[in-house]
Amino acid sequence: MAQRYHSVFDIIGPVMVGPSSSHTAGAARIGKVVQKIFGATPAKVDIFLYESFAKTYRGHGTDIALVGGLLGMDPADERLADSIEIAKELGIEINFIPTNEKAEHPNSVKLVVSTPEKSLSVVGISIGGGKIQISEVNGFKIQLEENQPTFLIVHQDVPGMIAQVSNILAEKAINIGTMTVSRESKGQQAIMMIEVDQYEVGETLAELKQVEHIKQASFFK
Repeated sequence: MAQRYHSVFDIIGPVMVGPSSSHTAGAARIGKVVQKIFGATPAKVDIFLYESFAKTYRGHGTDIALVGGLLGMDPADERLADSIEIAKELGIEINFIPTNEKAEHPNSVKLVVSTPEKSLSVVGISIGGGKIQISEVNGFKIQLEENQPTFLIVHQDVPGMIAQVSNILAEKAINIGTMTVSRESKGQQAIMMIEVDQYEVGETLAELKQVEHIKQASFFK
């Protein structure tokens, strides 16, 4: 089957600062997704780099791109080159940790972000042309891509959570396409990934964040 492109930018590549769409634009987008899931400025960031990323992260600008994304910068942001210095000025501790471990894709990175109150671990993959996938959140295997409107919810495993979330979406006339729910063990941390049909969800995300036992909630479109 021939590959389908959604726009001319899928063919000519993204507008970006840096030499490589995979190592720079993709890395910045991974960082920005992690920032969106975490929902706060981290105090500490441990960045585990695998395979190709581990070998070339400084020379190809992967380091500044990941940090820039964590600060909310887009791949074309002119501040990207100074992102590490900006992060230091904000008091953020950053550790780059190249590893010899094998990964499911050569352009893989795990970001562990934390504050004194909470922490988050995310594995991201830059698949080429600036496109990315998120393959793991807090140890849960997922497949989050950029082209499908998706709610990602980290919550405590207590009775009624699926019903509460579903009811809120129904009240907002948001149709669920698919829902995946996983948990560490009974009563522990769990995650919902909900693909929906709507690209605009209004105040739904803010309402979900107010639900008791929801720790983090994000929406991607």
